[in-house]
Amino acid sequence: MSKVAQKRAVVLVSGGLDSSTTLAIARSAGFSCYALSFDYGQRHRAELQAAARVVAAGGAFEHRVIPVGLDALGGSALTDANLAVPEDAPDAPVSSEQIPVTYVPARNLIFLSLATAWAEVLGAEVIYIGANAVDYSGYPDCRPDFLESFAATANLATKMGVEGAQLRIEAPLLHWSKAEIIQCGQALGVDFAETVSCYQADDAGRACGRCDACRLRAAGFMAAGVSDPTHYQAQHASLDEVKT
Repeated sequence: MSKVAQKRAVVLVSGGLDSSTTLAIARSAGFSCYALSFDYGQRHRAELQAAARVVAAGGAFEHRVIPVGLDALGGSALTDANLAVPEDAPDAPVSSEQIPVTYVPARNLIFLSLATAWAEVLGAEVIYIGANAVDYSGYPDCRPDFLESFAATANLATKMGVEGAQLRIEAPLLHWSKAEIIQCGQALGVDFAETVSCYQADDAGRACGRCDACRLRAAGFMAAGVSDPTHYQAQHASLDEVKT
């Protein structure tokens, strides 16, 4: 096996469009990929099923799913059945004072911490995450300054960091539009029909077509000039409506 092929990366894979493209990017960079997903008490199992499909198709060396009961804490429409997922809201810039109810408290902080632990065990030099700060929904844990700060902390708090093997956090999609992400994923052979982005997909993985995640995804396919392969529950908002 070549030296390049021996490089290891932990890749966070949620089963959505962004993380699937991130996995493909990591593989194209020559890494042996170790995919990590989380059962964190999210509204539906469809994204974990999608993650398994994505990983199988993407050729990761190993895939682990770690249970993290964030639903026990609540505070997010994605983990608390008493909070409704916003629907049909026009996309607009979100300020730090307007973090949406779909934000899951400390989610990426927790996920990256566990990914760091696995990276230490594996001797992996990099963690890939599909965070995006352009089409993001106002989540503080998808911002560049958080990712930079986490990398610095990880290298202070780990054996590998103290001994000089610096762990990197790679977020290749950080400054890309959703259309650019889709175009890259398509070029790398990602089957977006197998992915699930919807905040409230049904048991079959079909999207609602109304939540923020669905609207951003649909607008991205339109801007990329790529046919939207998303499986919807029923008649959903047209792409023209998504743009308004």
